[in-house]
Amino acid sequence: MKELAIELNNILKDSCVYDLLGKKGKNMYFPKGIVAQSAEAGEKAKRYNATVGLAQEKGEPFCLSDIYSSFVPGVLSKKEIFSYAPGGGDKELRAMWKKAMVEKNPTLEGKLTSTPIVTGGLTHTISIIATLFMDEGDEVVCPDLYWDNYQLIFEDLAGGELKTFSSFKDGGFNVEGMKKALMECKGDTARLILNFPNNPTGYSPSKKEAEEIVKAVKEVADKGKKILVISDDAYFGLFYEEETEKESLFSRFADAHENILAVKGDAATKEEMVWGFRVGFITYAGKALGAKELDALEKKTLGAVRCTVSNCDRPGQSLLKIGMKGSEYDKDKQHLFDTVGERYRVIQKTLEAYKDSKLLQPYPFNSGYFMAFDTMGRDAEELRQHLLSKYEVGAINIMGRTLRLAYCSVEKENLEDLVRIVYKAAEEIWS
Repeated sequence: MKELAIELNNILKDSCVYDLLGKKGKNMYFPKGIVAQSAEAGEKAKRYNATVGLAQEKGEPFCLSDIYSSFVPGVLSKKEIFSYAPGGGDKELRAMWKKAMVEKNPTLEGKLTSTPIVTGGLTHTISIIATLFMDEGDEVVCPDLYWDNYQLIFEDLAGGELKTFSSFKDGGFNVEGMKKALMECKGDTARLILNFPNNPTGYSPSKKEAEEIVKAVKEVADKGKKILVISDDAYFGLFYEEETEKESLFSRFADAHENILAVKGDAATKEEMVWGFRVGFITYAGKALGAKELDALEKKTLGAVRCTVSNCDRPGQSLLKIGMKGSEYDKDKQHLFDTVGERYRVIQKTLEAYKDSKLLQPYPFNSGYFMAFDTMGRDAEELRQHLLSKYEVGAINIMGRTLRLAYCSVEKENLEDLVRIVYKAAEEIWS
């Protein structure tokens, strides 16, 4: 093990983090190599900077003129488009994201968290978490209705196992099932990932359910289990009902218990409507973590970024800063919220006419981009193929028993027809 990794592990040894780190996580460190030395030179090398492999002329990077001319003249410099971004991301953007995170989650005010590190999108964030905090055979607890990329990351890539529980009980989130699954995790550690608004169902917990979720996890932690709680906040902010919890669970878990390490994965992808930019963030907090421990975790995370993508999309980060500072920012965000919120209300109302169906049953949904049907033991893939071939309607089959509709991508006036076609197709193949 490298000396730098040993130093970081020694800092983390007295907290729950050390027990939660996997072998790769314990071995991880941020090398004092090219990136670190270049960053230091960027601040101190005032005469000549011969560190980074970036060809320059008169202080600006070389570039293809046809690419540069595609940008609005005078808005971004060549450096803001073509230069490498710092390993942890643009410093100003990281500070902006942290400030916005606290504004969106007032419960975080005054709580100690790391500064968000930029990743190559939320998938990259979750992959980093799996790299740092999992060994082969480790279990990750999650609801049984989950984003299919979890399987690829946690099982196929990291060699772990998804330990699922029924997502819903009595029309709401199954807190009891979650707690039972955590208690049954092997050994003295457990890993939990919660995605709200949920993909594929579009469900978020109520304020009361959020309290119950945190209480249940704390009760497991009280029994001595060290717990990694991952908040996958990909669709954060799209909450349409008054009783729905409007803050990330990360806000509550940030100082919930000495045995809990909270990780927040979020991204500009959906929150700032820049789907193709691939700019995500990873943030840490924990009651047992001080500034030194958070700094050590950041360095391990920087190492994980370094050995995967080296650094993240520079033009995306530069453009994102412009967007977040822009005069139209609040207006554009509100327009998205209002438009998708209207579509949510239309599809909720439309589904009332089909409440007695014995073929398809909507799962509870109240937020995000999606709603999903329980196909009641029938093959969702069969229905998906029939919708595509006969009606030219696209939907997603989830694990053969769930059909997901992304109502966010369908105009409001077409949603009633979409639902009608789905139920008609189900009758044609299953009645």
